[in-house]
Amino acid sequence: MALETWLIKVKKTISQSFDSVRAAPPPKTPVIKRSRVGVLAFEIAGIMPKLTHMWRFLSDENIAHLHNESICLEGVRKIVSDDDTFLLGLACAEIVENLRVLAKSVSRISKRCDDPILRTFETLFDEFANSDHDPYNWTLNSKEMEAKIKKMERYVTATAILYREIDNLTVIENNLKKSLTNSKKDNHEQVSSKQQKILDLQQKLLWQRQEIKYVKEKSLWNRSFDSVTSLLATSIFTILSRIKFLFQITSHSSDQISNSSFFETNTKILKPSPNTLGSAALGLHYANLIVVMEKMIRSPQLVGFDARDDLYSMLPNSIRLLLRRRLKGIGFTASDPVLAGEWREALGKILGWLSPLAHNMIKWQSERSFERQNLMPKTNVLLLQTLFFANQEKTEAAITELLVGLNYIWRFEREMNAKVLFNCTNFNSFKNQEDTS
Repeated sequence: MALETWLIKVKKTISQSFDSVRAAPPPKTPVIKRSRVGVLAFEIAGIMPKLTHMWRFLSDENIAHLHNESICLEGVRKIVSDDDTFLLGLACAEIVENLRVLAKSVSRISKRCDDPILRTFETLFDEFANSDHDPYNWTLNSKEMEAKIKKMERYVTATAILYREIDNLTVIENNLKKSLTNSKKDNHEQVSSKQQKILDLQQKLLWQRQEIKYVKEKSLWNRSFDSVTSLLATSIFTILSRIKFLFQITSHSSDQISNSSFFETNTKILKPSPNTLGSAALGLHYANLIVVMEKMIRSPQLVGFDARDDLYSMLPNSIRLLLRRRLKGIGFTASDPVLAGEWREALGKILGWLSPLAHNMIKWQSERSFERQNLMPKTNVLLLQTLFFANQEKTEAAITELLVGLNYIWRFEREMNAKVLFNCTNFNSFKNQEDTS
């Protein structure tokens, strides 16, 4: 009876602790309650790294790399475009589109602000994009922006720690509940040790509550919607201003928005033309196909009939038709080592410019997958460096050449292996005859 009474008291105490952990203390005024970010801290912490990454991407060094290397990739020149202005336009449009998506998220957050000016963020951002009108001076200089970046990084770090500590709290709660449940089944000899374990967990729970309270003060959790939105809004304005400066689109409003807005014009630039892989929704499929062929070309002797059949099953009808035409009239033997060497050299050259675009396509898609949406981008790959804007006819011609060459060196390797095996068999047979004579 004494044990049951003690357990009831402990459970009541723990239950009250759970309630106090899960529910924040009642605010002094309704305004404070409405203005606190709370659980939305984790969504905001997903926005901030993307803004900092975008700002870093717009550094002088990275933009120089874009001008001197990214748009000069051999593959880009061969199957996307050799027009610098067009390629830089694609780069600018993609960066602007990424910023627009982030601005949409900030707009949703701004609706919760107490400040009526911040609640109009979406309208003000559109006006700034179209006309450079910045009535509240939200555009910062580089030094001010760097300070904001560091502030966001501190918030993100603290909010990540908070997320981890809340997870730890859940583990402690579950362990405590489990211990309380199991205590009812214990005999008297186990009571003392179980009591101590429960008390330890209860103390651990109280410590964890204090740790979470401390971390909340440093993280985004206890920040107001006004302060967070102000930080995000000024960052977005500054980044867009930087984009306009770098890509020389300060005259955009007077030259281009007579019939459409800045973002509508931008969306049109990003729409792939009908003759591209992006329009045909084949960019990622062809990227995977190229990567598979790349591995086979490197080690044709390891490619079996099943792998060869699997590769063929990946081919769309357009490439199958091209392949049949190219293979028509080609003999069934592949025993010329000189020709095999020439094919290897030719395939290496094609892969040299085509493979980077295929790998970039996979990287670009991977970073935008649902599972990775809240993770910080790890590469600076742009769509123009992928197969998205690649000319479909030129890409399929290159893939067909890879298939024809792979077909030859694959058969060459098999014929050479068969010849070696045949010679070994004849040698062993001859040796056996000598031994028996």
